[in-house]
Amino acid sequence: MEYNNSYDNGSYDKGRTVAGTDAFAVLMRNVYTWMTCGLTMTALTAMIVGRNENWVYALAANSGLFWGLLIAEIALVMFLTVRLDKMSFTMAGLMFAAYAILNGVTLSFIVMLYTAESIAQAFFVTAGTFGGMSLFGYFTRRDLSAIGRALVMALVGLIVATLVNMFWQNSVMASVLNYAGVLLFVGLTAYDTQKIKQMMLQTQHAGVSDQTNKLALMGSLMLYLDFVNLFLYLLRILGKRK
Repeated sequence: MEYNNSYDNGSYDKGRTVAGTDAFAVLMRNVYTWMTCGLTMTALTAMIVGRNENWVYALAANSGLFWGLLIAEIALVMFLTVRLDKMSFTMAGLMFAAYAILNGVTLSFIVMLYTAESIAQAFFVTAGTFGGMSLFGYFTRRDLSAIGRALVMALVGLIVATLVNMFWQNSVMASVLNYAGVLLFVGLTAYDTQKIKQMMLQTQHAGVSDQTNKLALMGSLMLYLDFVNLFLYLLRILGKRK
């Protein structure tokens, strides 16, 4: 689902005057609460599966199962995005939870590949960076729409380059892509935060309802993806393998 990110300075200033209303505050709090819940479910699932070597080896040995899980994740996100308006908030929440758990299963390999100390280090660096950029995106008066569009195009290029390097196996290119990924998701965190804020300001007049809560849930998914991807790129840079 694509939302209109464009707004003029007049509408932005008008939005600031109602930013303190109860509906806006509740919806923004829900965005970060649900994002945190999703990250917690992913982390717990990754730890539980990652600490069971039999489960991890079963995933590694069965490429069909692993790729099936990845495809299921993508399908869940696409279905949730496209069909959000037509499903209940409860169903949308369950699908978000299912995605977070599936993502935890596919990320369980990092528990076996990296030391606990380096995982913790990457997590805290990610949390600090994400928090700072999210605050910047929330409070800045600069319209980040143009930057956001450039970042989305860069994301497509990053995905293509990563797929190419999966076959090329060039370590220098892999390192460049890791640093590029960090910069990309740092920028996307600020952009997505501003996008979500504007979306909540534009819909707050409807109050807190299933419809506005679904939009808040979509916002939490956006920030969840920014956090997870930023963490993975930082882990590849900072992480120490066992």
